[in-house]
Amino acid sequence: MKMNTIIKYLAVPVLLLIMAGCSKDKLEEINVNKNNPLDVPSRLLITDVITKTAFSITGSDFAFYASVYTEHNVGIYNQMYNAEIRSAEPALATTYNNTWGSVYETLYNLKIIIDKTSEGGDEAGNYHTLGIAQVLTAYNLAILTDLMGDVPYTEALQPGVIFQPELDKQEDLYVEVFRLLDEGIANMDKETSAAGLGTQDFLYGGNIIKWTRFAYGLKARYTARLAFRNGGKWDDVITFANQSFTSVADEAKFVYNGSSTNSPFYTFFTDRDYFGASTSLHNKLTQRNDPRDGVFFVPYSGSGDIVFAPNGTPSQVQGYYGISGIMSPTAPTYLLSYHELEFLKAEAYARNDGASADAEAALEKGLTAAFAKVGMAMDSTYWVDEVLPLFNADPVKEVMVQKYISFFESEAVEAYNDIRRLRALGENFITLENPNNATQFPHRFTYGADDVTTNLNIADAYGNGSYVYTEKVWWAGGTR
Repeated sequence: MKMNTIIKYLAVPVLLLIMAGCSKDKLEEINVNKNNPLDVPSRLLITDVITKTAFSITGSDFAFYASVYTEHNVGIYNQMYNAEIRSAEPALATTYNNTWGSVYETLYNLKIIIDKTSEGGDEAGNYHTLGIAQVLTAYNLAILTDLMGDVPYTEALQPGVIFQPELDKQEDLYVEVFRLLDEGIANMDKETSAAGLGTQDFLYGGNIIKWTRFAYGLKARYTARLAFRNGGKWDDVITFANQSFTSVADEAKFVYNGSSTNSPFYTFFTDRDYFGASTSLHNKLTQRNDPRDGVFFVPYSGSGDIVFAPNGTPSQVQGYYGISGIMSPTAPTYLLSYHELEFLKAEAYARNDGASADAEAALEKGLTAAFAKVGMAMDSTYWVDEVLPLFNADPVKEVMVQKYISFFESEAVEAYNDIRRLRALGENFITLENPNNATQFPHRFTYGADDVTTNLNIADAYGNGSYVYTEKVWWAGGTR
């Protein structure tokens, strides 16, 4: 979104000298970069979009910082330590700048795909790719506005045309998210004139039925997200979820092979080593005798017992605190998991009917899948002795606590969204132990520095960055 002004102006004299000695045909030949074609087929663009969405956006700085704010991990070094003690990082425009740029680059490439496959484009009639692009646009736009609130969109994605796009209201952006999902579903239901994406599709191998289920699952997620604003359309959440995944085989997850590709959290650990095992999460597990406690955390390599890092007050040291036990080179990035959908259904049923049979059944399915996610089978003793009594006492709370635990660690962004949504509803179900939260809980992420420094609209909204501690996003009860 930013133009490099140094290159822009220094290039002018050089360009004039070149033009003086070149014919029109020669200039056109020079301007063609044969190694960087301007017209790329949508089936190739979609591969890049899916990869970037999974690795550079969903499994990125957004997830790393969210895992600190939700206390799935403790930041114990450098930037993550700063985030943990609420020094600089949560309010700096540079903190999320790389991922901010990745989202807009991805949205721009998705716009190209949508334009190419829509009426008048050179791939008109390629309805399935059009529908997939619309679903992925909705997904990326929702991530952006969920974390940043009001952001440029309507006037953005027009390089060289609008240089300082205005911010769209989050309320309007959510209308756009649902429009994109509805139109995507409709297009994927049409007969297409193009061949399927096949292996170019790293999520579903071109299986349009699974893409449609993914879209309905996103509708369930985002309908629940707006509970504070829409009064709680829980019947709609159930309806959409029932049109979505039927098992873990339908999950929208990006899989890494562990050799040429490694998972984001594993890569972050090997490159940086900035996380320690969370005392807060450990306490929640031991309080309910949750057997996942023995799997979630392991000692740091070469050390003895696990040392848990105190939330908000760790020592800034590497190689001392325990680390994640489920972090691995092949751990997938989840865009939407089956267990999330079952937890959404369980919450919706519980809000409608309390500790009903439907709510209990959905919770059990969600927990069973969540245990399988980390290579475990849920023990019946845990279900009967620990989960059911808590569920019967306060069904919504137990569903949300189990969902929060099950999101460790790659689904941290959704855990962060849930915590903010629940607080807007007056439900402080997820107890966070970082003492800095008393005055400095990050209610949102900052805009990227590239645009804070070049777009006056974003600069005004950013101010000095302290707004992250005082202003909630619209769906969580704020104004922007």
